[in-house]
Amino acid sequence: MRKIVAAMNITLDGICDHTAVSPDGEIHQHYAELMESGDTALYGRITYQLMQYWKTIVDNPTGEKDTDDFAISMDRIQKVVFSNTLQNADWETARIAQRGLKEEVLYLKQQPGKDILVGSRSLIIALINLRLIDEFQLMIHPVIAGKGMLLFDKINDRTHWKLLNTKTFGSGAILLNYGLLTGEENPVI
Repeated sequence: MRKIVAAMNITLDGICDHTAVSPDGEIHQHYAELMESGDTALYGRITYQLMQYWKTIVDNPTGEKDTDDFAISMDRIQKVVFSNTLQNADWETARIAQRGLKEEVLYLKQQPGKDILVGSRSLIIALINLRLIDEFQLMIHPVIAGKGMLLFDKINDRTHWKLLNTKTFGSGAILLNYGLLTGEENPVI
């Protein structure tokens, strides 16, 4: 069965606004490699529309290998967009979800393929509440934003995670990779 892997950049104070951090080439390379480990990415409408920026980099490369590689990985991965307002996805590798989040994720997990990645705050929150995230990658940047959207907002129940590994980047960012504890190790409270 395929894993659901959530990945998000956040600040030291838990803010996940994309303007609060500035990923460098090393971090772009990490995310390009993460996308190569998956074959599907789940996005909400807002994040999907933000990610469309990377189509412009594919069409007009920057000359920075890590940035351009990330853009290519973003362009290639199949994207499933959850939206009540978008009628169609104008990216060749994207489609609008035809099922609700839980049903779509359970369906995708049963299909053959690589990991399923989640990069939208709203979907991460919903999937945590549904206990459908298998692995969580938090990239914590050495920035205090002071204001903005908190990643872990509106979580219904406590969940327990096991630290799988860590990685420190040259910028001072730290990747924390967690796996969801299951069964008796992680009771619903």
